[in-house]
Amino acid sequence: MPKIFDAFEKIRPVYNWTYKVVMFICKILLIVDILVTSMAVAGRYIEFIPDPAWSEQVVLTCMVYMAVLSATLAIHTNSHIRMTVFDQYLPSKVVKTLDVVADIAVMVLGLILLVKGIEVCNSPLAKFGKYESLPWLSRVWMYIPIPLAGGSMMIFEIEQLFDHIKAFFVKEVQ
Repeated sequence: MPKIFDAFEKIRPVYNWTYKVVMFICKILLIVDILVTSMAVAGRYIEFIPDPAWSEQVVLTCMVYMAVLSATLAIHTNSHIRMTVFDQYLPSKVVKTLDVVADIAVMVLGLILLVKGIEVCNSPLAKFGKYESLPWLSRVWMYIPIPLAGGSMMIFEIEQLFDHIKAFFVKEVQ
């Protein structure tokens, strides 16, 4: 087995740590989402609880962050949606090759999201636009999930790509 795979196994804890950090961020965002939504709903029916005008935009922004971050977590755990119905009928080498091709395609998508997302974040719309209900907050926060998703996808996809390439060199245990 090539030494590059041994070197990669040494940095695997970094991917696991990154997964834990992103999962923690998703949990915090979910808690914020629940608290803000609860306050907004309670504020509609209970007189002394405020119903802030900004609650809907904050909840939607948190949901967007959670959606893109949790999608990248699915790449790390290999639990994302994929087509495997024909895998049992195809030769093992073909399935492994298709896995590598899919990894490369997802990495290209991640790169596009990263590059175009940075362009959008640097656009006048994002830089100078403001949330309607939070006029002091820049709309750039609404667009940051685009490059964040792209970068995260690429990070976790590198791990999957190495695992799929490694499968060519390591014998399968039955």
